[in-house]
Amino acid sequence: MLSGDMEKLYPSAKTLVKECVASRLHAKDATLYGFSDEAQECAQNYMGWTDLATNPPYPLHEIQAFADSIIAQGLKSVVLIGQGGSTQAPMTITKYHKPDSSLVRFRTLDSDSPVRVRGILSEIDPRTTLFIVSSKSGGTIEPRLALHAVRDALADQISDEEMVQHLVAITDPGSKLEQQAREEGWAAVFSGEPTVGGRFSAMSVFGLLPAALVGINLQEFMQHANEAERACSEDAIDNPAIGLAAFLYDNYVQGRNKFSFLTQKRGRVLGLWIEQLVAESVGKNGQGILPNIEIDTLLLKKDPGDRSVIMYQTKNDLWDERHNFEMSLSYIDPTIPRAAFKIESVYELPEHFIMWEYAIAMCGYLMKVCPFDQPDVASAKAAVLDILRDGQPEPDYVQDFVDDVHMGQVEVRQAPCFKDCTDVRASLRALLASIQPGDFFALNAFLPFTGEGRREALETIRHGVAEKRRVVSCLEVGPRYLHSTGQLQKGGPNCGVFLILSADELKDIPLKEEAESLGSLAKAQASGDLVTLASRGRRCVHLHLPDNSGVTLRALAEVVCDILEELQQA
Repeated sequence: MLSGDMEKLYPSAKTLVKECVASRLHAKDATLYGFSDEAQECAQNYMGWTDLATNPPYPLHEIQAFADSIIAQGLKSVVLIGQGGSTQAPMTITKYHKPDSSLVRFRTLDSDSPVRVRGILSEIDPRTTLFIVSSKSGGTIEPRLALHAVRDALADQISDEEMVQHLVAITDPGSKLEQQAREEGWAAVFSGEPTVGGRFSAMSVFGLLPAALVGINLQEFMQHANEAERACSEDAIDNPAIGLAAFLYDNYVQGRNKFSFLTQKRGRVLGLWIEQLVAESVGKNGQGILPNIEIDTLLLKKDPGDRSVIMYQTKNDLWDERHNFEMSLSYIDPTIPRAAFKIESVYELPEHFIMWEYAIAMCGYLMKVCPFDQPDVASAKAAVLDILRDGQPEPDYVQDFVDDVHMGQVEVRQAPCFKDCTDVRASLRALLASIQPGDFFALNAFLPFTGEGRREALETIRHGVAEKRRVVSCLEVGPRYLHSTGQLQKGGPNCGVFLILSADELKDIPLKEEAESLGSLAKAQASGDLVTLASRGRRCVHLHLPDNSGVTLRALAEVVCDILEELQQA
């Protein structure tokens, strides 16, 4: 059962108990957020998550029966097509479970990258694959266009009449996706609960159907969820959600408005779910707590004063790896506040989903921020649609890549504060030089993270900034982050510095509507992010590279590292 190790009891825990916040959440009492009419109205419409375990809106036996029947028919692969809250929990559940089961191979397609799409499709047989299109609203542009791309790519392998028998929709009642699925005769349509927002939907059908398809027993899974819901809805000082909320909030008011999430490799996918839940829920109105998935504890050997640490031990049968992780934790400055948790099996994940959901709803109460809306995600979506309709904004300048490396032209778009910069090195230098203590850096990359040298080059940039500028540094995957930390980047405190990357595709995937291709969609999203961030007075530069090859990204990383060295010496 849920347990956590914290160094002390934080004062706001007593406030949460005294004001009965946990039980009021469970009772769906929207007056908790009565600090504004808008917040209370939003809460009234989106508190269905608080009792998903004890009062599931979709019958568990129907979900389990469908999964069992599909597996019995010879299912080998599942491809989940979605974005944001519709994919983060399923990706966490299925990836965490992967080392323990080879029953069905599960892949998540939440990327615009043609490299990623081709990679997934090259590994599957469409006749033994189930494609789940998961979208609460049923209108999100990324899964809609990704489905078009997948159906077109598989047209020479499987007829459309047969393909629809391999399609399943998870969406709210009455959506365009539900209408399409029923008109075309898809294999199944699973209805979401309208009062449950995407990032709070882990224990709804959005998370439970993928869990059942990879062989997880839903009854046992939900038994753990039931226990956690009871514990997290008690007005008691030992309520684990109250302890976590108090840890986050009391450190926040002391200036520690960021936390580093440390775990072994298996647990980092949970970090992605936590990242969205925390950043998108409380990153607004100039406030925010920034989660940072960190892999190098040496960056924390001296307390920078602006962050805490949350550590997760996960199941690992290899002694060497367990010992290596424990050794790494010994380098963390002991003055940095820390909380520690443990997950032994996939069946314990529901406990942590529920604990974090309740805790973040409590943080919203304490911070007087509505945790259930995402206004700045919506504004970024609108900017992308404008660009797709009207065309790309003109770049501030175009350069023949960088220094003496001639690989093609890079388009540069930048915030007004960098308007005097007219070459790539100058723009990057100005961007990186603007980083001050207490800031954070985000590398927002609309690029494939697979293939030789790509992720390594991006990690070199991320880590270099963290080490040389001594700030929290995040590597964010586009377009996923737009539905996650993108809310905090635009709506939280103005302490972020952003380098946005996109690139031409050497072998793009054309589309028939809304966007010319997947590559042009990614470029529009990167440009839209720049436009939206700049309009909020953020420090940001967007580089659109001539290609996304590993060597091009390494060349860029070398330039960034050179500039960081120059700045440190100066």
